Amino acid sequence: MQTIDVEATGLREMNATLQAQSAETNQTAWEIVNAKGSHALAVGLDAPIDVTVKGSTGYYCGGMNKQATIRIHGSAGPGVAENMMSGTVIIEGDASQYAGATGHGGLLVIKGNASSRCGISMKGIDIVVQGNIGHMSAFMAQSGNLVVCGDAGDALGDSLYEARLFVRGKVKSLGADCIEKEMRPEHLEILRDLLDRAGIDAKPEEFKRYGSARKLYNFDVDNASAY
Repeated sequence: MQTIDVEATGLREMNATLQAQSAETNQTAWEIVNAKGSHALAVGLDAPIDVTVKGSTGYYCGGMNKQATIRIHGSAGPGVAENMMSGTVIIEGDASQYAGATGHGGLLVIKGNASSRCGISMKGIDIVVQGNIGHMSAFMAQSGNLVVCGDAGDALGDSLYEARLFVRGKVKSLGADCIEKEMRPEHLEILRDLLDRAGIDAKPEEFKRYGSARKLYNFDVDNASAY
């Protein structure tokens, strides 16, 4: 286990050290201490390493992640795992706004609640939230899966494309062009796999699926009021 003290080394040197790791490294386990809410922790990683952050983080922790597994032992500020390409980010606490925004791949697990705009413009990332999510989540989500074990706020899935949304609790309101859809066997399998990977004990049969009504792909004057 390699330990980096952010207070002693500074943020720039800490990130440079982690970013320098390659697929052939034998230094696969890292621990970040004295994070103290620092912004842009462990960003731009591109190696199959395991990074544990002790404490809560500021903006954009784990942004642009590729291959790495990042575990945050605390809560995360806005934009955690933003534009993630692959790998895994696990948050033991809550996540602030736009968690997983524009993510292209990988798995983001939030053990607490997520604030507004969770999964905004997601492009293939899988997000599993054990608690609740805030308003405008999955806005313009293009592909991937958003799983919510609690409740969802206003305007879920507004202007949604082809991402799949699974919610176990109540949905305050659906956004434009987002509708409830049939939960078929293949969706139960996708959901079961995601819950297993996230380490969450929940039954897929308890969830509802939401997706795009596909009426806003192209402009149609009959749907002008929905734009």
